[in-house]
Amino acid sequence: MPSPHFRPLIAALCGAAVLVLAGCGESTGPTGATCPSGSTLTAQNFGNAFMNQYCNRCHSSTLSGAARQDAPPGVDFDTLEGVRREAKDIDAWSGSGPDRTNTEMPPNGSMPTTEERKKLSEWLACGAP
Repeated sequence: MPSPHFRPLIAALCGAAVLVLAGCGESTGPTGATCPSGSTLTAQNFGNAFMNQYCNRCHSSTLSGAARQDAPPGVDFDTLEGVRREAKDIDAWSGSGPDRTNTEMPPNGSMPTTEERKKLSEWLACGAP
């Protein structure tokens, strides 16, 4: 049994360990990206090409079954409506901003650069125009 003088220290250390462990394993989350005034990113000059190159090989409404490579049915990014509906999740899985860079998606194949991920998060933060 620890001395009564050490019990508060032990309790504090145990509490800190729980907080640290609770944060472990978080591999996705909001990037903190915002829409800067004067952003020029649009679906036409950025978003469509990004989605086609990195996302629609699994997240396309034209794919089904094994061709989706475990992408949930209905989570499709081949329309702006689909992208806008899932914007927060796209950012949390694939985007980059001041708070974090998420690299969970795409899971395989060609990968976006960090700069492309930053543009993705900016475009999404601007409403995916």
